[in-house]
Amino acid sequence: LASFYKDVVATDTSPTQLAHAQRLPNIRYQQTPESVTLDELTRLVAPMCSVDLVTVAQAMHWFDLPTFYQQVKHVLKRPGGVLAAWCYTEPCVSDTVDAVFWRLYKNSAPYWAPARKIVDDEYRSIEFPFEVVDGEEHTGPFTFKATKHMDLETYLAYIRSWSSYQTAHEQGIELLPEEVVKDFESAWGGNEVKPVQYPVHLRIGRVM
Repeated sequence: LASFYKDVVATDTSPTQLAHAQRLPNIRYQQTPESVTLDELTRLVAPMCSVDLVTVAQAMHWFDLPTFYQQVKHVLKRPGGVLAAWCYTEPCVSDTVDAVFWRLYKNSAPYWAPARKIVDDEYRSIEFPFEVVDGEEHTGPFTFKATKHMDLETYLAYIRSWSSYQTAHEQGIELLPEEVVKDFESAWGGNEVKPVQYPVHLRIGRVM
């Protein structure tokens, strides 16, 4: 976004997340509380009707949507300000790796928060009270693919970053026991770097 826009405000409730963010001269990083009033939003983030674009990556399914949409409509320029929100779903590597993955993902189901179902649904069922942007016939989801290049260790680290993995771990359940890791090693074929494709599902709309 910083390469397309003059000014970018990036927010998160976590100071740790913000501390890891890349520093660029036209980005202002702002920690926000989990809930803010419109006055606080104006003071901490942006004035009313001043923002061209609001983006949300892999997070909107956690939000109190009526409150969030009120805040979005407060800061977006009228007419034409845009909200773009996307999530990504399960990665694809190869038939053999994906077969092991889907067995693991099925076993992880009891440990995901209920909001995960909105992601599995690719944001199709999420309420999205915005108008269609120019050139489109609906607000999505529009599906793209993002490719990352990973070796097996990086791929397994991604799985261990899941909230469901952490929840299971806290309950004494190891979702990646030695036998599952060995199945991944056999399917991967060494520790070579492979392209990993993540389907990305975008909802996009504008205010009038």
